[in-house]
Amino acid sequence: MRVTALAGGIGAGKFLRGLVRAVAPEAVTVIANTGDDITMHGLHVSPDLDSVTYWLGDVFDRERGWGRRDETFRATEELRAFDAEQAWFNLGDLDLATHLFRTNLLAAGETLTSATAAVARRFGVVARLLPMSDDPVTTRISVVADGEELDLHFQEYWVRRGGRDEVKAVRYEGAERSRPAPGVLEALTAADAIVLCPSNAVASLGPILAVPGIRETVGARRTDVVGVSGIVAGAPLAGMADRLMPAAGAEVTAVGAAEYYRGLLGAWVVDDADRALIPRIEATGLRVGATDSIMTDDAKAEALARFALGLLG
Repeated sequence: MRVTALAGGIGAGKFLRGLVRAVAPEAVTVIANTGDDITMHGLHVSPDLDSVTYWLGDVFDRERGWGRRDETFRATEELRAFDAEQAWFNLGDLDLATHLFRTNLLAAGETLTSATAAVARRFGVVARLLPMSDDPVTTRISVVADGEELDLHFQEYWVRRGGRDEVKAVRYEGAERSRPAPGVLEALTAADAIVLCPSNAVASLGPILAVPGIRETVGARRTDVVGVSGIVAGAPLAGMADRLMPAAGAEVTAVGAAEYYRGLLGAWVVDDADRALIPRIEATGLRVGATDSIMTDDAKAEALARFALGLLG
């Protein structure tokens, strides 16, 4: 079975570790969000690409929830001693090497797609990992802070300001001019199953679907598409989806998450805690299944992946 997954963030990383146990890793293609990529200290940082790579490469720090295991932060701590304002984005020392390597490849004329493949090889990732686009697409968050309207990069909103501001709108700057990365549309077309990972619908999968051609290709395959809700019992398991979904007109429930993907899904997985919502979702024409979706270890992630794929028949 060939599986293509749309992914971004911690929930996707956990799920993908289970997916490559349920399906041969070489048969899996992961299309990752680059909408929260940012240039820090002259380096090209790709948080979601790196998160997925570190999870699949088994170097992710599960306890901290981000970054690499056994990480140190001496460079960032020293920078903070010089000027705390320059050190708001907490880059680890091992992580810095990834960004240096990627930035040097891009400066030498490589594409983000080829740089991503090189990083993945370093960590022994067997699944194929693709950025959603080689073109710049940036998630921008419009907020109101102390009565003033601000237009923020996603990382400024979430990391620098701690997600404390009232969100008014979300947009994907540059998406309309972008093109899918090489191999993206082909992977979606050739897949036996397409999975929308339990990611933040607005911040992680929204940017991917905003790249021209991707939403249309996924929608054309919707009978082969299953999504896993990242919202459980009316709240995200991690992150700030509860602050972004209302700004996108979505209800912060497993129903609202499914509705956000209207026209793209054939099946939808909710947590056991949301069984009561199944009739509402089924009324939209989707096949719906409930299971334990809290991925505390790889075995549970594998069980969730098998359950999701099983809904497609």
